[in-house]
Amino acid sequence: MKKSWLSALVAVPVVAMLAGCAGGSNEAATGTEDDVIQIGVIGASDPYWDIYQDAAAEEGISIELVDFADYTQLNPAVSEGELDMNQFQHLVFLADYNVSSGSDLAPIGSTAIYPLGLYSTQYDGLDEISEGDTVAVPNDATNLARALLLLQAEGLIALDGGGNNLSGLQDIDEENSKVTVTALEASLTAASLTDVAAAVINNDFVEKAGLTFEGALAADDPTDEGAFAYINVFASRDEDKDNETFLRLIEIFQTNQDVQDGLLAVSGDTAVPLAATTAELEEALVGVTADVEAAE
Repeated sequence: MKKSWLSALVAVPVVAMLAGCAGGSNEAATGTEDDVIQIGVIGASDPYWDIYQDAAAEEGISIELVDFADYTQLNPAVSEGELDMNQFQHLVFLADYNVSSGSDLAPIGSTAIYPLGLYSTQYDGLDEISEGDTVAVPNDATNLARALLLLQAEGLIALDGGGNNLSGLQDIDEENSKVTVTALEASLTAASLTDVAAAVINNDFVEKAGLTFEGALAADDPTDEGAFAYINVFASRDEDKDNETFLRLIEIFQTNQDVQDGLLAVSGDTAVPLAATTAELEEALVGVTADVEAAE
């Protein structure tokens, strides 16, 4: 992903660029008032989801949000037909799921890139973290790797070979690392703050833990050219990726200013909303998938 392309999107973040909205299978939904599109999310109580549902209803599309607390449940629910779509994951997470499960879920629309932050209730600065302290990170493979890269960038650990978006705990060069790393289920990293020096906490759980985005000791840069792999997406089954109603719902999400304002508010204005084309998302997923397969 070229940096110039990303910079252009950041400059005009809410311009929808959906392509190929006509044609394709429409069996799962027709957009009539009798249809209910089930979308799995993390954090259905975030206010912008109500705005989104109302905006869709104005066009005769009914949405039912299905709230989850565990990242690992949402993709299987779509694969098995229990949900029409989900919106919670970035492309690296999706690629890892597809490869490990033999599935072919497709990214059909983008939302935003969220920075991943390091938080502490014991320390006010990175320089206060001591040699041998423990830092918690999310344990799902893709967010684990991203967290490790953040810790390395801040000088807290060293990764063999410099690390990549598939690095794991086994890749930590312990002799040249300042802290010890423990991996926990993503929703539990915030709760671990009473027991560890710091924790990398996914955006979904920051405010729910009584923390503020501004209070992060460090965070990665969502506008960096390498961050596109972490763009959050709506995902559906591959056979539904051209569904006209689904694509219209993506367009509503990306172009409704109240939805976009709400998304930014929930992120503490740290998110970078991006409206990538389906083709761009598919191309990026192919590249990330190749990396995941090579690491298997």
